[in-house]
Amino acid sequence: MNVLVLEASPGEVGGFKERMDSLTDHLTVKGHTILRYDLTSLDLHYCTGCFTCWWKTPGRCMYKDDMEVLYPEILKSDLLLFASPLVMGLPSYLIKECQDRLIPLLHPYITLINGECHHRKRYDRYPDIALITRKEKDTEKEDIELLRHLHRRLALNFHSTFRGVGFTDMTNEEICHETCCA
Repeated sequence: MNVLVLEASPGEVGGFKERMDSLTDHLTVKGHTILRYDLTSLDLHYCTGCFTCWWKTPGRCMYKDDMEVLYPEILKSDLLLFASPLVMGLPSYLIKECQDRLIPLLHPYITLINGECHHRKRYDRYPDIALITRKEKDTEKEDIELLRHLHRRLALNFHSTFRGVGFTDMTNEEICHETCCA
């Protein structure tokens, strides 16, 4: 399986990078092909909702930043693994910024899925989505369910499957089991 890891750990948060090193080494040993990007080192702009990627230059964002490198890698991957410690209950703003910038990969036109309006697919195939995160001291069960819900909705909007959420306090095998990338 081709796994694209988009990691955003602003600063060194409780050994998060080292934990991700261990997990990606484990996945490599299991036979997966891993491509990993540190979003903190990339030049990424916020989506402004200008719709250029839909109308003026279909499928191409107006920003010429590092998302141009990520788009083809996202489409080639089987699993898009977002990785970030929780910050105030949610993954890093860089994860959200990157997720918002996925919009050029969809059409502006609408289709119904389970009675809901969603953008039509621009491409035949999209990767499944999973999240690896580090809980905060006050993370509760409801917070985890919210993370699952948000990423399940992202996968639905992205015409893919949500594989699950793994946490850094789990073993590598447990993370793989939770995110279906074993």
